[in-house]
Amino acid sequence: MRPSSACLLNILVPVKRAVDYAVKIRVNPQQTGIDLNVKHSMNPFDEIAVEEAVRLRERLKEKVKSIKVVTIGPAKSAETLRTALAMGADSAIHIEIPDSAPSPEPLGVAKALRAVIDRQSEDVDLVILGKQAIDDDSGQTGQMLAGLMGWAQATFASKLEIDTEKKVANVTREIDGGLEVLRCKLPLIVTTDLRLNEPRYASLPNIMKAKKKPIEKLSAEDLGVDLRPRLETLKVTEPPKRVGGGKVDTVDELVAKLAEAGITGVKA
Repeated sequence: MRPSSACLLNILVPVKRAVDYAVKIRVNPQQTGIDLNVKHSMNPFDEIAVEEAVRLRERLKEKVKSIKVVTIGPAKSAETLRTALAMGADSAIHIEIPDSAPSPEPLGVAKALRAVIDRQSEDVDLVILGKQAIDDDSGQTGQMLAGLMGWAQATFASKLEIDTEKKVANVTREIDGGLEVLRCKLPLIVTTDLRLNEPRYASLPNIMKAKKKPIEKLSAEDLGVDLRPRLETLKVTEPPKRVGGGKVDTVDELVAKLAEAGITGVKA
C-alpha cells in the first residue's frame, strides 16, 4: 500500500486485553495455561501506544486526521477498546474470536493487522503498538507486521517526532551505549518502550462519550486469515519454590556443603 499524498496522518493502534499487571499469576488446575478468571486490562505497553497517538494529535493539531484502535480477542475485549476510545481514539475494530480460542500468535496477529490495513478506505500512515504483551512477552508483532507490509520500523521508541510535510519521523530509542535516533519515512511501524510517556486516566465525560464511538466487528474469516496457533503448549507448571539458605562458620564447612550438593572443583 502506498502512503497517502496529503499531509494528514491516519494512525492505527493495535491493543491487547491481558491479565492485569497487578494480578499474581497462577497456573490453572489442568496445567494447560494460567488462570484467566482474574482481572484483565489493556496491555500496559499498548496503553502507552494509545497515549502517544493522542499526544501526537495534541501536538500536531489538525494534522492527525484519525486514530483507530484494533484488537483481536473474545467479546470481553470490547471493554479494552472502550478504554482506548475514552483515552482519545476516534473509532475501533474488534476482530472477535471465541472465548475458548487460544490467544493468537504474533505471526497470526501481524497477518490480521496487514489485512485490516489493506481494507481501510484511507491509507494508514503510522502504526503504533506496544513493544510486547505482558502475557506472552513475545515482542515480535511489530517487527513481523513491518516485514509483511514492507514498511520502515522503529522499535522500543522512547521519543517520537513527526514532520507531516516531509512525511518523515525521528524516533529515539535506548541502546546499550546510550540513545539512538532513527530517521524513518512514512508509512512506519513504531513499537513503544516504557519511557515514551505516561498514559492518562480516562475522565468520566470521555468514558461516556466513548460509548457512542463506533466499533466495527470483524472475524478472522472476514479478513481471510488463519489465527489458529502453530505451536502447541504441552504443559504449564509453576517454577519450583525456593528453599531457605543456611549459614556456615568457616570456608571449609562451605566447601563441604557445596560438595554435598554435587558442586565439585571448589577449593578453600
